[in-house]
Amino acid sequence: MSAIKEEGRSTRAVPSRQLRVGKWIESLKTSDVNQIWAELHRIVSSHPLVRASRSAGLLVEEGKYNAYTDLTQELFVALLSKERFQHYLDTEMSNAEIEAEISQIELTNLLTAELRKRYPESYRLARRISTLIQNSKTFKRFDNVDNPDIHRRLADRTYGLAEWDNRKSRRNHQEMEPRVKTVAFHSRDTRMVGCTGDAQIVISNPDLELLIIRVLKAVDSPVDVRSLRSFVMSRLPVMDIYLVPIGGGDDSNEEDHKMEYDPADTRENPEQDLLRREAETIAVGYVENFLISLNKSVRGKAKQYQRMVSVLWHCYLSSSSGTQLEVAAMLGVSDSLVSDYRHRIETHLQELSFTGVGEARQFEQALKKKVHQIIKENEEEKIAV
Repeated sequence: MSAIKEEGRSTRAVPSRQLRVGKWIESLKTSDVNQIWAELHRIVSSHPLVRASRSAGLLVEEGKYNAYTDLTQELFVALLSKERFQHYLDTEMSNAEIEAEISQIELTNLLTAELRKRYPESYRLARRISTLIQNSKTFKRFDNVDNPDIHRRLADRTYGLAEWDNRKSRRNHQEMEPRVKTVAFHSRDTRMVGCTGDAQIVISNPDLELLIIRVLKAVDSPVDVRSLRSFVMSRLPVMDIYLVPIGGGDDSNEEDHKMEYDPADTRENPEQDLLRREAETIAVGYVENFLISLNKSVRGKAKQYQRMVSVLWHCYLSSSSGTQLEVAAMLGVSDSLVSDYRHRIETHLQELSFTGVGEARQFEQALKKKVHQIIKENEEEKIAV
């Protein structure tokens, strides 16, 4: 039985290069939380994708904890909630196998999911740029000219225009920065895409390919993928913060050779989000008070109140409402009465005060639902009589 396990274990992929492997089995068997945390923090701190994301300003650092500590916490919770620690022991994985899975699978998935959530546009654009330069015949790879079989991570590969000579000279990053600024900004394509239709195109693929070409011609040099993505996105109106490291900042301050782009953060902070949600909930409660005020305006007379509610529905809330004359004819009342009811409704609507669009929308949706319910109940009562 043990021989079968050993044979199965030999088929598992274990990285050929490991600078250090933690004592995972021992730590997990003894439930040494401090040691497990230390090993996870070590993996997070040395992970190339994490370090690149932090350098690009994509990892938010708050309070006394840095981005590595925050990400370690998220990784620890994720592994614990998925019972991965117990899985490692149950399947008798080796220290090297555990290390490889956490680093290459669990942490990578966690980080990409977090970047996709925080920076949806930049994440999509980065992937689109990478796909285009790899698949389009307009571009070619330059870092493997002498050794086509050489393996490098995508971000470290170098690409340029296919028409360029294989021995084309390379410029350093500082030389390329001012050249990129000469490329005109591309206008934003606001057409909606996505499964839910809630994302804008930003730029079409043909236009994106042309923009990449213009950027490469401007720098007149092959560029590594990480820098190329940054250069291209700096010429686009991307709606993510701390994304594009080009275009702003003081040119005289380039100690770390990074270009800064720090647009205003217009996103809600947690407190603002809570206040907004509370306001929207309160707005729903305004519906009952609003309808009560309409009822009082006709002195609580049931027939007049039903007519006013019908006017509210057909003139303001229903998507298939007709003209005022058509509504009057449908209700069997005069046009002047409908006009009077509309005046009263608008007067009471104007007395309402909302602090934001979301709050008003919540009120409108709740009002529409309530009024539709009232009209339906009135119609059922008529049928019953």
